[in-house]
Amino acid sequence: MTASEDLGKSGKLPKWAMLVDTTKCVGCLACVAACHYQNELPVTEYFNRIEEQEFGRFPYFNRRFLPMQCQHCDNPPCVSVCPTGASYKRPDGIVAINAQKCIGCKYCILSCPYNVRVISEAGGFVHKCSFCATLIEKNQLPACTSTCPTSVRVFGDLNDPNSEITKLIATKKTILIGKDLNTKPSIYYIIG
Repeated sequence: MTASEDLGKSGKLPKWAMLVDTTKCVGCLACVAACHYQNELPVTEYFNRIEEQEFGRFPYFNRRFLPMQCQHCDNPPCVSVCPTGASYKRPDGIVAINAQKCIGCKYCILSCPYNVRVISEAGGFVHKCSFCATLIEKNQLPACTSTCPTSVRVFGDLNDPNSEITKLIATKKTILIGKDLNTKPSIYYIIG
């Protein structure tokens, strides 16, 4: 599926979201590498990470991988604390940053409960995952989604009742990380 299959089918402005099925994640880091390449990030900066979670006791020990990035919240605390308006929410649901307005105060970094914003070493401004907005505008999927060899991520428009993501969220048991924080994230997880 491509982003263009979702774009505009509902007749409304898209509401971009992602579903992450952790039962399929093998921790290969292809999504992390794709994000790094797409955003031309230095080695020390990451917009996307894989958290490894271990559980159980020997001999019934196991682990799972939890892909983590900006949750593109409907109620983003990072936007409300920004003194310059550099952090803002787009009409399509993407939480974005205007680097020219950012003064590097780091209030948004401190307010983000997901720890997904980083300060650019070269520019002194804050940046983060943008759902690959430049790719979406070309009707392509975010780099992390298109690169995954096990199809962990599904990206699409929540305003389209016929999109794959809308159908999966309706039929699968999903959770929102930090649901109790009232941030209303746009990334849904299937946790195995």
